[in-house]
Amino acid sequence: MGNPASRVPSDEGILFPSLRKQMVEHHIAARGVRDDLVLDAMRNVPRELFVPERLREFAYEDAPLPIAGEQTISQPYIVAFMVEALLLKGNEKVLEIGAGSGYAAAVLSEIAADVYTVERLGPLAEKAAALLAELGYDNVHVLHGDGTRGWPEHAPYDAIVVAAGGPQVPETLKQQLKIGGRLVIPIGADIRSQELVRVTRISTDEYRSEDIADVRFVPLIGEEGWATARGGGKARGKPHPVRSDEETLIRDLADAAESFASIETADLNPLMDRIGSTRIVLLGEATHGTSEFYRMRERITRDLIIKKGFRFVAIEADWPDAARVDHYVRHFQYPPSEWTAFARFPTWMWRNTEVHDFVSWLRKHNGTVERNQRVAFHGLDLYSLYDSIRSVLNYLDEVDPDSARVARERYGCLTPWQRDPATYGHAALTGSYPACESHVVRALTDLLAKRQAYAEHDGERFLDAEQNARLVANAERYYRIMYYGSRASWNLRDSHMFATLKNLLAFHGPDSKAIVWAHNSHVGNAEATEMAARGEHNLGQLCRQEFGAQAYLVGFGTHSGTVAAASEWDGPMEVKTVRPALPKSYERLCHATGLARFMLGLRGRDDLCGPSGLGKERLERAIGVIYRPETERASHYFQADLPRQFDEYIWFDDTRAVTPLQTTTIKGLPDTYPFGV
Repeated sequence: MGNPASRVPSDEGILFPSLRKQMVEHHIAARGVRDDLVLDAMRNVPRELFVPERLREFAYEDAPLPIAGEQTISQPYIVAFMVEALLLKGNEKVLEIGAGSGYAAAVLSEIAADVYTVERLGPLAEKAAALLAELGYDNVHVLHGDGTRGWPEHAPYDAIVVAAGGPQVPETLKQQLKIGGRLVIPIGADIRSQELVRVTRISTDEYRSEDIADVRFVPLIGEEGWATARGGGKARGKPHPVRSDEETLIRDLADAAESFASIETADLNPLMDRIGSTRIVLLGEATHGTSEFYRMRERITRDLIIKKGFRFVAIEADWPDAARVDHYVRHFQYPPSEWTAFARFPTWMWRNTEVHDFVSWLRKHNGTVERNQRVAFHGLDLYSLYDSIRSVLNYLDEVDPDSARVARERYGCLTPWQRDPATYGHAALTGSYPACESHVVRALTDLLAKRQAYAEHDGERFLDAEQNARLVANAERYYRIMYYGSRASWNLRDSHMFATLKNLLAFHGPDSKAIVWAHNSHVGNAEATEMAARGEHNLGQLCRQEFGAQAYLVGFGTHSGTVAAASEWDGPMEVKTVRPALPKSYERLCHATGLARFMLGLRGRDDLCGPSGLGKERLERAIGVIYRPETERASHYFQADLPRQFDEYIWFDDTRAVTPLQTTTIKGLPDTYPFGV
């Protein structure tokens, strides 16, 4: 029938074809839809013309959008998934229940010979029919009527698809199927959550049913559906289904969630109100390689800086690397072409377009405010042994050459191991090389003994030297104790990050406020996870203990998509498919709401977060720089109590991998060895 997409108005035709192509590639094909007929159909149909004009800019976001009559146009992935589930080969006769704006009917028409679609709302039916005719979809026929009764005049159908959730499969629709035909419909006892089922007619009286996905649709209203849009009363002809506790929780979660169409347009004012006068906001991530997490953190960070006067951003990265970025954004040194920061494995964790965009914004922002109001950028981690030693010595060479000579002697113990500190740890543990602890601690002690004199010379330069000296001392210990087991080394690392954060708060002044970017495993309160049973603590727990309600902990989660990760240490970055979340996990619970993205305040929500609600312990997923889907349950899931772990949870149902910047990798110890988070 030609390509209706070519008839998009010229003022928008330049933009939307590329967005449509990206949608199919990133949101549909990447999530597992493989049928070429379906993919081609999705590429051909101009979705922007089937949504309200005010929402056209969001047409190719993978999200449902509101249309007239309190209805929605389904998210593109769901449309593609349901059409693929019909197993069409071309030239079939298809019945659709719930025409809406006509978008899904247009997609079906690209494959089927004839599409018959029924819409219960007269204005929607009229508008859909007019638009489909205008765009040349002459094989689509629209009827205003009760969709649960089908369209018997044109039965039987090769396939039937229902775009609304019913309490059961309407018998009338089953009877209008050809033998061998397929019916795809959302079914659920609760109108807010359903299971997508495929019914195949085997014979005159025999049907086979299979569950294929958890979904959420508007209610199917009609003679064999729900009585009202809110499910009031009973489904006609059937007893009202009894909701399970899980279904009730899903409904309550969906009601409490603050859904948003896109990161750029999300209303952050409710979140800002919940944060209030908090001094520290810790923004997490469920993976180290997901674009949406970085972009949402940037969006929140910008509001915190502009609206609430936060003074610095501290990230899960090495101090010297972040210091170089800090000089760029705050002192306007080092053009981006000369950056050497974050050039060790995993380079994509911080050297990516998402972080680059934030750094560019921060530099621009700092150029508009007074020097003493510029926002700083710091690193919290402790792996940069070689760079930190070099920074301390460079500083002492400038301010105190005599002390520099002494420090060189003391750090000389570590000189053979600076490029491979993990080997030093093993050598010290086995006794084949003496431990350097006393030497590096003395170097730190000497530096701190002259704190006042050095700080008077240049307080900011001294902060850098002091922090690097502390890092060397802690890193030396870290590489020795990591061979005793993960608990001791994990605790040392997070204690170092916490001490660094406190030191920064003290340096920036009593009224300073901090934003932290780190993995959920560091940001969330460890006391609310199985980490506590292992004797592990983390940054979030230490902040909660020290600052109480003045620390606001924000976690992130996703169900599926892609992620940037490696398969092994020092391995190449791969764009890996994230497996759908496991049953009995918080991620599966959030997915069941049917919401593409949302924010959820957890602090003070006893109604939702009690022991029979979200406070019931569940699985939670964590993906670091290593992702091993083949061992996902053992490698990446742990038990957690989400409302005790976080004050806020931000959800993205489907996510994409970060885009790494071109860089030359410096071989050496991974930034997050041996944990990957």
